[in-house]
Amino acid sequence: MALIKLNNRGVRNVSAFGSVGVGSMVFIKKLTASSSGTLSFVDGSSDVVLDDTYKEYIFTFNNIHPSVDGEKCGFQANASGGSGYNETMTTTFFHCAHNESDSDAGPLEYEAGYDLAQGTTFQRITRNTGNDNDQCWGGYLHLFNPSSTTFVKHFVAATQSIQSNEYSDNSFIAGYFNTTSAIDEIQFKMESGNIDAGDICLYGIK
Repeated sequence: MALIKLNNRGVRNVSAFGSVGVGSMVFIKKLTASSSGTLSFVDGSSDVVLDDTYKEYIFTFNNIHPSVDGEKCGFQANASGGSGYNETMTTTFFHCAHNESDSDAGPLEYEAGYDLAQGTTFQRITRNTGNDNDQCWGGYLHLFNPSSTTFVKHFVAATQSIQSNEYSDNSFIAGYFNTTSAIDEIQFKMESGNIDAGDICLYGIK
C-alpha cells in the first residue's frame, strides 16, 4: 500500500482496493500458517471481529505456500449459528497466464470448472500453485456487509500465483453467499494437503 500526498491537504491510502482515507482500513487479525490444514476467522474468537462493526472486510494473502505441488486453495463460510462451512454460493472465475520462457501467454478466459451455481463446496480462489521453494501465491478477498440480515453477501477476489509448470497466473473471482443470515465465520484451506506457510490478514473498512 502506498501513501500519496494530495495538494497539501492531507495523505490518503492508495491500494489495489481503491483510495480510502487514513485510518479507514483497520487491521484486525493475522493468521500465520505452519503446516495448517485450515485457517479460520471466527467472530468473537481470538480477537477476530467479523460483525456489524464494519460493513466491508478485506482478507490479504501473503506468500501462501502449499504443501502439495499444483494444488488449489478455496474458502467457505458459516452463517451465524451455522457449522460445517457449507453456505450456498453462486460465483464466477476468470484467469489469464504467461509462462517464464515467454513461449505461451493465454488470453483472459472464463474457467467454467472453477465456478459454483448454488454450490456448497469451497470456492477456489487460485489455480495450480506450485510448492517448489520459491513458489507461492498472494492476493485479496473483499467481503461486503457480511452482517446484513436483509441482503445476500457479495465478494470479489484477485490472486496471483506461480503455477507448478512455471506460469504466472492471475485469477479473478466474484460471487455471493445466497443467504440473508449474517456471515460470521470464514475458512481457507487447500483442496489437498496443508497451507505450509504464509500469512492471511483481516482488515475492516470504516
